[in-house]
Amino acid sequence: MPAALSVVRLSTTPIKGLALDHPSSIELTTHGAVGDRQFFLTDEEGRLQSCTANAELLPLAAKYDQDSRRLEVVRGDEVLCAGTVDSAGAVDTDMWGLRTIAADVVAGPQWSTFFSDLLGTRVRLVQARQSAYDVHPATILGSSSVAELARRSGLAPVDPRRFRMLIEFSGGTPHLEDSWGGTLLRIGGAVLRGGGPVKRCAATTRAPASGAVDLQTLRLITAYRGRRESELGVGATFGLYCEVLEPGTVAVGDCLRVG
Repeated sequence: MPAALSVVRLSTTPIKGLALDHPSSIELTTHGAVGDRQFFLTDEEGRLQSCTANAELLPLAAKYDQDSRRLEVVRGDEVLCAGTVDSAGAVDTDMWGLRTIAADVVAGPQWSTFFSDLLGTRVRLVQARQSAYDVHPATILGSSSVAELARRSGLAPVDPRRFRMLIEFSGGTPHLEDSWGGTLLRIGGAVLRGGGPVKRCAATTRAPASGAVDLQTLRLITAYRGRRESELGVGATFGLYCEVLEPGTVAVGDCLRVG
């Protein structure tokens, strides 16, 4: 009998590119997990900034209280920047040429000053009116796939957090998720539909805690999987995008049922 599939990790972050939080449960909507990637950074021309080119973001974490609208950026127990979030005007942001999201520039000079000083270039903090997910509102990856990458590469265990996937599941064969395109996935109280493969970027080469480049993930993935087609073009693919058909609560330990 095939091993049961179940959720083993959930990964979210209030500010895109900062350190991940791992809640015990999430409220999954058609626009992604509530509170996930609600804020992001752009340069003065409106171009999206991420941890791919900005390693300084990864050691920092964010906390956001929806009711009080208070946002904090922290390093460990130290609060580095904090304040109430208000809008300084509407702005549309292009997400990798695939979609445009409605958002608001966050008011307050402390935010632009803090992040501009951190990154060494002028940036601004922006709040998405829904979610600033990259291509589709959910991503999923099997622990067996990460273990297979380590095995094929002759490595010690690879930290799955470097792939920054919303849902990680255990059970099944390596890269089982590759076969779920167009398939219904029932996870907790939510129903998803599998999409296409996730094309990986250089952010995955960075250690989740420090941001240092410590693993050539793209080269290692293509060494045994080759380069594959995706919505973002041909490249190293690892994990699966999903659409959310029926919102609901997803928790660590929930069973994942296919079909």
